[in-house]
Amino acid sequence: MPSAGWFSGFGKSASDSLPVRLGGRSLPGKLETPVHLSGLDLALVWVTAALLLWGLVMVYSASVAMPDNPKFARYAHTFFLTRHVLSLCVATFAAFLAFQIPIAAWEKYAPWLFIFSLVLLILVLVPFIGKGVNGARRWIPLGVMNFQPSELAKFAVLLYASDYMVRKMEVKERFFRAVLPMAFAVGIVGVLLLAEPDMGAFMVISVIAMGILFLGGVNARMFFLIAAVVVVAFGMMVMFSEWRRERIFAYMDPWSDKYSMGKGYQLSHSLIAFGRGEIFGVGLGGSIEKLHWLPEAHTDFLLAVIGEEFGLVGVLIVIGLFFWMIRRIMLIGRQSIVLDRLFAGLVAQGVAIWMGFQTFINVGVNLGALPTKGLTLPLMSYGGSAIVMNLIGLAVVLRIDYENRVLMRGGRA
Repeated sequence: MPSAGWFSGFGKSASDSLPVRLGGRSLPGKLETPVHLSGLDLALVWVTAALLLWGLVMVYSASVAMPDNPKFARYAHTFFLTRHVLSLCVATFAAFLAFQIPIAAWEKYAPWLFIFSLVLLILVLVPFIGKGVNGARRWIPLGVMNFQPSELAKFAVLLYASDYMVRKMEVKERFFRAVLPMAFAVGIVGVLLLAEPDMGAFMVISVIAMGILFLGGVNARMFFLIAAVVVVAFGMMVMFSEWRRERIFAYMDPWSDKYSMGKGYQLSHSLIAFGRGEIFGVGLGGSIEKLHWLPEAHTDFLLAVIGEEFGLVGVLIVIGLFFWMIRRIMLIGRQSIVLDRLFAGLVAQGVAIWMGFQTFINVGVNLGALPTKGLTLPLMSYGGSAIVMNLIGLAVVLRIDYENRVLMRGGRA
């Protein structure tokens, strides 16, 4: 099946690019007629590039006026743009290196990467090593950029959970032997993240782990039991934390006198930005809310600036691009599982869960559908370590797709 061009991946299901029917019981050891496909999913590459470049433009638009604020007076107008470009360069180079690593190597070293991420999560809490901002200690200074270990932890847990499910496949029906060790590992990560504190990252990691357990075939009753425990646990965290309760109350009524200038300030100005944008927006660079009204406009609330400058149309395009990207990654994972590559399939689908859930949370927070939570918009928001780990995750997915294509041509991954 010859490739139809760069965008040949659009609109196709996984079965369109497979030499077998999905759901078939077996695959031949060697294909009699090799399938001629391009070595890379160029449609996925171009969609990722579109989100990165649009994000770069919006980070500059959202941050260009920040030096007018006395707090950022010593920064140039291109300060955040320059640092974001540097992050993109580092991320692209890291993604290129990650693509060169065979999936078998990721599987072999997944437990060690998980242990390394735990060490970094401990180090970030050590005085004079971790860097604190606004009461949170989440970063390790590396000179040119600050690294956030929680971003590495998302990727490390994803690999570890996938490897764990492959190793525990024969006992996946037994709760204590299949689930408890994984729950213990995620619990350790959660304790370290809550000490920073970074509840948002812990939520993402919990969903990634649960998603991989579910896709790996854990008994449905066990899965819903785990889900209930997780929901209750997060509910208790909110209940016994005054400032988290305040966030929930502010989300329920951000316009009240009590919260409009406090916990509900970001949400109320985010909604004002979307309201000003209407259908087609006020035009690139025309946002008023980014002029010191909307805090964190270039990070957590970048979508609000997009909504103000590009309107409903722009927001729907962003959501559409993410939806297509996540769907395509899920299909690559499904394709791997059909090719009897369970670890690769779970990793790809885990990346889709990671990107999809974090995008869902960020969009929901910006639109006022969810309580305010400090999670960036993947690939688009300002943030060095997040961009680096996002691109490494996508590079691993592209490697999985590449190895799938090699197998379908009758070669070896």
